[in-house]
Amino acid sequence: MNDKLRKLTGKALFLPIFCMILVLCINVVYDIAQGNRFYDFFVISIQNGVLYGRLITVLNRGSEVAILAIGMTLVVSASAGTDISVGSVMSLRASLCCMLIAGFGVTSVASSADFACPMLLGILAGILMGGVCGAFNGTLVAYLNIQPMVATLILYTAARSIGLLLCNDMIVYIRTDAYGLLGSGSIGVVPTPIIVALVCVVVASLILKKTAMGMYIQSVGINKKASRIAGLNSKRIIFMCYVICGLFAGIAGIIASSRITSADSNNIGLNYEMDAILAVALGGNSLAGGKFNLVGSIIGAYTIQAITTTMYAMGVSTSQAPVFKAIVIIIIVAIQSPVVKAWFSKRASHKEKEAVKA
Repeated sequence: MNDKLRKLTGKALFLPIFCMILVLCINVVYDIAQGNRFYDFFVISIQNGVLYGRLITVLNRGSEVAILAIGMTLVVSASAGTDISVGSVMSLRASLCCMLIAGFGVTSVASSADFACPMLLGILAGILMGGVCGAFNGTLVAYLNIQPMVATLILYTAARSIGLLLCNDMIVYIRTDAYGLLGSGSIGVVPTPIIVALVCVVVASLILKKTAMGMYIQSVGINKKASRIAGLNSKRIIFMCYVICGLFAGIAGIIASSRITSADSNNIGLNYEMDAILAVALGGNSLAGGKFNLVGSIIGAYTIQAITTTMYAMGVSTSQAPVFKAIVIIIIVAIQSPVVKAWFSKRASHKEKEAVKA
């Protein structure tokens, strides 16, 4: 029995799946306490031609964090550090895109006839800006050997201010259905953000599994010097991971901006970097780098959104929610620490010895 339990808890997806089941159970208990049906959280219906339900809301609203978690997973694995600038890069991407579409100094457009440039060009420019920001972070980390948190702190601080400068310190509105399609529209009955997140996850998974890229990233994360001796360009791989992280931050910025059909530099992507880091940790990935589990990070991202949705349903304010998330991060990081792992391993060995003696 102990051997089976040890094998089960030792699996990579045990922690994220356990946390998700725990959150779902909390929702079930809460619904019962409120006098609702125990399965209300899982009920899905179609309203106004679109899938509707609390579970759909979690998948929809968690799309941005899921996309960010892809890039964050690669960054953590390769560099044993985190990119804390992804939320600000989302904001900068939204500001650049809306400024290009509306025109500099214009605060609102309500028709595609008033666009200063084609909408597709603005969206692509925004994604490219995310890649440029990722390249900046990657250069500092990979080639200048600056600690990841210190290197990305620059854009964490500056990117929102740059976005405000681009928008002339105003909120720029793109009030067209075409621009709102990615954030608040749907393809068939499925909300568009869910489809975009699914495409990003599938493409990233195929690239990491069907090519040697995933193995290279993990090799560099486990031992940078040994990887370099084996012939891998560790600096280039780390640089590439930060560029990819920036590109995914740009895609997440598209969805966030499209939801509100505007560029609100002060609020888009706010605190999303913490959610992305928590998703990676919750996915069973070590923040010390090395092996990673992309599926676990995605499960972690949607678990976080489920936690957020649950807290709001229980009356927790938006200003208090980060406190509870921080507590979760502390617990997860503590569990993953070498000291705690060694203690559990020692306890398990001691119990085995006692069982043998008995």
